[in-house]
Amino acid sequence: MPLAIGIFAVVLAAIASDRFARTKVALAGAIAVLLTQTIDQEIAIEAVDWNTIGLLAGMMLIVKVTEPTGVYAYMAIRAAQLGKGRPLGVTVALAATTALLSAFLDNLTTVLLMVPITFLVAHRLEIDPIPLVIIEIVVSNLGGTATLIGDPPNILIAGATDLSFMAFLVNLAPIALAACVVCTLGLYAAFRRRLRIAPEARDRVMALDARAAIERPDELRRTLPVLVLTIVAFFVHRPLGIEPATVALAGATIMLLLTSQSVEEALGGIEWPTLFFFLGLFVLVGALEHTGAIARVADWIQETTAGNRSAELLGIAWFAAVGGALIDNIPMTAAMIPVVEQIAAGTGDDDYWWALALGACFGGNTTIVAAAANVAAAGMAEREGRRIGFIEFLKVGVPVTLVSMIMATAYIVVRYL
Repeated sequence: MPLAIGIFAVVLAAIASDRFARTKVALAGAIAVLLTQTIDQEIAIEAVDWNTIGLLAGMMLIVKVTEPTGVYAYMAIRAAQLGKGRPLGVTVALAATTALLSAFLDNLTTVLLMVPITFLVAHRLEIDPIPLVIIEIVVSNLGGTATLIGDPPNILIAGATDLSFMAFLVNLAPIALAACVVCTLGLYAAFRRRLRIAPEARDRVMALDARAAIERPDELRRTLPVLVLTIVAFFVHRPLGIEPATVALAGATIMLLLTSQSVEEALGGIEWPTLFFFLGLFVLVGALEHTGAIARVADWIQETTAGNRSAELLGIAWFAAVGGALIDNIPMTAAMIPVVEQIAAGTGDDDYWWALALGACFGGNTTIVAAAANVAAAGMAEREGRRIGFIEFLKVGVPVTLVSMIMATAYIVVRYL
């Protein structure tokens, strides 16, 4: 266990230093835990969340195939015009779209769709796209908190319980919405100087004909229905018993059959460094789980808060937030589920699950590696030549997490205590 913790700490420090490529560091760490036999190869393979990998690859392909049609340029222009070409209006329009899609699709898919649009909007308005991308990362995690399908931790909790879609919506949507509003406005205020739009740029955007952005209408007519059906399938994948990765890969495969692009050209749109970063990260976290490091710390919560319901609820929320920020909110949730099951078993109380969901989902905003959506968005930004550094995101993520968790604490106290 000490070796797994030590290797993970070195990897995290190297990523935080911004002196090394994230993918190289994560892969080096994964190889280190394998060579030292901290975790064997079979367990390492099992530790990889292939659903996340498949979802990422499928959506990257879909975005690549549809991008040349001009549909994203069209959406970018319409988003800018909806916001009247003004900084606050554009920020709110993009943030609201991201939060809504995150709730009813999932936050990972949402950022894969929104980041290309955001770069196009920023290019048209001649502003820095990174503040907008960071805001979208934040609201994707907050908005995804609202529903059963919005964020991977919620999907894990739903799988371990019999909680319904409406139960998640009723218990989590109010605080998720409030946190989205507060954090969006707060981040806009913080980034306001970087989001100044020149009057001439605004006038040019408002005068644009969005329909003229559609460059390949024939290709769009072939691929857009597949994109729409893929999005619809995300809404109903649970009742159908189909995993999100299957939905994304099925949509991507159908598009490959219909598009005029070559397979080589389409596959060139996959963010391979991002996928390999996830592979390395999953193996590292798998080593922490296999050696009992995560479970031991999670058990500590039960021992520390035993018998006091208020301490249990708030302890679960804050511990999930801090733990998820340090490793990843998906394995952190998986490690916490048995603890919460044991605590809740004696009470029949579902409130513990809402505390876990809030902590895990909100904690995903703390670092660039704390949630899958964060890593995916950062990878896409880097492909555009704009890197989001670990420290740069941390300066935003820590205040956002503190504010949202304070709001969540107040919500838990008022509603459940």
